[in-house]
Amino acid sequence: MTSPLAPDYQQLLLDMTARVRQAQYQALRLVNRQQLELYWELGRLIVERQQQYGWGKQVVETLARDLQRELAGLRGFSATNLWRMRSFYLAYPQPEEKLAQAVRELGWGHNITLLEQCADPAERLFYAVQAQRHSWSRHVLSHQISTRAYQKMLQAQHNFATTLPPEQLPTATLAIKDEYTFDFLALTEEYSEYELEQQLLSNVRRFLQEMGGDFTFVGNQYRLELEGNEYFIDLLFYHRGLQCLVALELKITEFRPEYAGKMNFYLSLLNEQVRKPHEQPSIGIIICRSKQRTIVEFALRDVSKPIGVATYTLTDTLPTELRPFFPSNEELVRRLDAVTAALQAPAKIDPTEKN
Repeated sequence: MTSPLAPDYQQLLLDMTARVRQAQYQALRLVNRQQLELYWELGRLIVERQQQYGWGKQVVETLARDLQRELAGLRGFSATNLWRMRSFYLAYPQPEEKLAQAVRELGWGHNITLLEQCADPAERLFYAVQAQRHSWSRHVLSHQISTRAYQKMLQAQHNFATTLPPEQLPTATLAIKDEYTFDFLALTEEYSEYELEQQLLSNVRRFLQEMGGDFTFVGNQYRLELEGNEYFIDLLFYHRGLQCLVALELKITEFRPEYAGKMNFYLSLLNEQVRKPHEQPSIGIIICRSKQRTIVEFALRDVSKPIGVATYTLTDTLPTELRPFFPSNEELVRRLDAVTAALQAPAKIDPTEKN
């Protein structure tokens, strides 16, 4: 017969298990950082010898064979990986502290994906920070790059600059895209808004992945009431980074100016009836089948609540003929500055997150 467990035994077991796992996690992070620093140094040595002695491809191939012979049993020193180490060093020859931190938090496989799929340093920074903050797998990271999440975020249309306080603006800028890709849906050629909503709910995990890592689903057809009248928000989310409710309306038509007025009304009701005292004012996102950018700009110009207008596609391609209608280079530079400021800001610690 076994003796009864001591008081608080289960809690003791949970506490010890959590501490062991935390120690294992910290050890893995340390090993990962040391590996990246080693690969960066090896890449530096290769680049310096190439610049000094004019090393070519043959020397690197020979070096790989000799390293594998000298370090028998150790993996990671193939010619292909040595060339990747070289690219790693060239991508970050003198990395800024914030960029270095984002890169060091990712595994070598993630960094290879960034090097091979992102030529622009600012784009690499965006995906590195997002992957680290939201614990993206390498597959998810590659998917986000292939669906042009960075470009869609830069091109997003919203009125956040005039409706949000400066401290919220960078995070909000990262929270909305110009176009969402719903290539995981199985819709017939003719579908209704109800069918679109139900398909998104049936694929809510993929949907949240497309929306972004900080979105939490609250409910669909969320009911509001005023003076005996009922109103229903298609989808309601909570954004952990912004600490606010996010109302989302789905439209299978082209954007119409009255959609902005209706969303402005919904946000007023949410702020008055649903928002908690510690939460920030609610934000709205209208996702339409298509939009005319000038009409969206005018529709949002005098709206008092923060609203973004996006489109959706059922594929991940953008027709070439539509590209001239996107923001100018000057506007993209302005938005890029805001995004860079957001990415380089220290990440806030969510008290609800476990270590």
